[in-house]
Amino acid sequence: MASIALPPPPEWAPHEAVWIGFPSNAALWGDAFQAAQRETATFANAVHADGAGERVLLIAADEAAAGAARALVGPGVQVEVERFGDVWLRDTGVILDGAGQAHRFGFNGWGRKYEYPGDEDIGVRLAAKRAMAVAQHDWVLEGGAIDGDGTGLIVTTRQCLLHPNRNGDVDEAATEARLQRDLGCTRVLWLDEGLAADHTDGHVDNLARFVAPNLLALPEPAADDPNAHVYEAAARAARDFGVDLVRIPSPGRVVDSNGDIVPASHMNFYIGNAAVVVPLYGQESDDRAVAAIGALFPDRKTVGLRADHVLTGGGSFHCISQQIPAR
Repeated sequence: MASIALPPPPEWAPHEAVWIGFPSNAALWGDAFQAAQRETATFANAVHADGAGERVLLIAADEAAAGAARALVGPGVQVEVERFGDVWLRDTGVILDGAGQAHRFGFNGWGRKYEYPGDEDIGVRLAAKRAMAVAQHDWVLEGGAIDGDGTGLIVTTRQCLLHPNRNGDVDEAATEARLQRDLGCTRVLWLDEGLAADHTDGHVDNLARFVAPNLLALPEPAADDPNAHVYEAAARAARDFGVDLVRIPSPGRVVDSNGDIVPASHMNFYIGNAAVVVPLYGQESDDRAVAAIGALFPDRKTVGLRADHVLTGGGSFHCISQQIPAR
C-alpha cells in the first residue's frame, strides 16, 4: 500500500540546510554575470548568518565558478560543485514533504523555453549526495509554482499549473488530485495569473506567499504598477476563498536597460532560520517592504539586499534557493 504524503513544512519551519545556485555560466548572464555572483554570495552569507542561521550549500556548476564563490562567501558557507544548466534550484531541485521524503517532478525548461543540460536531474543528484530517497513523479511541477502554509493549503496560479506547455490539457480537478496524491495538499487556492513578463508563466512565489497558517502576503500596487490588476484579482480570490491577507509594498514599474518591464517583486523573499532576506531593486518601496515583511517575522532578522542583477536572469533569491527542512 502506498504511503500517504504529508504536506511540505512551511518555509518558516526549521531548516537543516539550504541549497543555493551560484551563477556559473557567463554566456547566460552577459554583463550581469559577476554582479549576479556577488549578489548571490551576499544572499548566502546573510542566510548563513555567521553560523547562527542554517547550513548553506552553495552549488556551482564547475570548478571555475566554485573558485569565484569561495572568494566571495564567508567561513562556514559550503561550496559544492555539481553540474547544472542555471541557478534556479527552487524549480529544478527536489521538494521535501513533511515526512522528509524528497519528491522529484518532471522539469521541461519552463515549458520548453530554457532547456539546459544538467537541469533535468540536478535535484536527484543533490538529493543523492545527502543520501535522500527520491520519489519520482511523472508530471511537470516546479517548486516556485506552489507555496504552502504547512496545513495542506497551497496557493498557485492557473496561468502556470494549467498551462498546456507543462502537462498538456489538464484541468483544476485533475491537478488538485495529483497535488494531494504526491504532496499531501488538501486545499488549493487558485489565483489567475502571475506578474507581467515572468518567463515562468506566472510562478506564485513572485506574487503570493504564505507567512503563517491561512495568512497570505500579497503586494499592494504602486501608482504606476503594471501588475495592479493582477494583485487586486489575487486579493479578491483569496478573500473569497477565506484566506486572511497582509499587503506588502510593490516595487511598481521596474524596467531593464531596454525599457522593458521586468518581474521585480519583493515577494521573492527567503525565510531562513535566523534571517528573512528580501530582494531590493533601488525603488522607493525598498525600505517599506523590508519593514512590512520584518513585522511578520519578529523572531528573525529581516534584511534587504539588492537583487537587480540576479533578476536579469529571470528571478530572485527565493528562485535560486531550495530549503531542506529539519528532519
